[in-house]
Amino acid sequence: MPDIEAIRGAVRQVVVEMVGRELPDSAPLISSGLIDSLSILTLMTRLDKRLGLKLSPAGLQPDDFDSIDIITSTVQRASGPQ
Repeated sequence: MPDIEAIRGAVRQVVVEMVGRELPDSAPLISSGLIDSLSILTLMTRLDKRLGLKLSPAGLQPDDFDSIDIITSTVQRASGPQ
């Protein structure tokens, strides 16, 4: 599993690709309307490819993707030892 900084870097890159600009790690994404709930699947797919992981949507909620900080924690938790 990639370390926390590799995950954070990948999350930042994917978010920039999706919203078209850099944001602070704590900036709200879904609650501000920058991405919608349907975009979460795209975000997960891109992170899977970039990090070489397989994230399962089971047990995840839109709130788990509302900022770079939260997404980083979500990826770390969801891709941990099975």
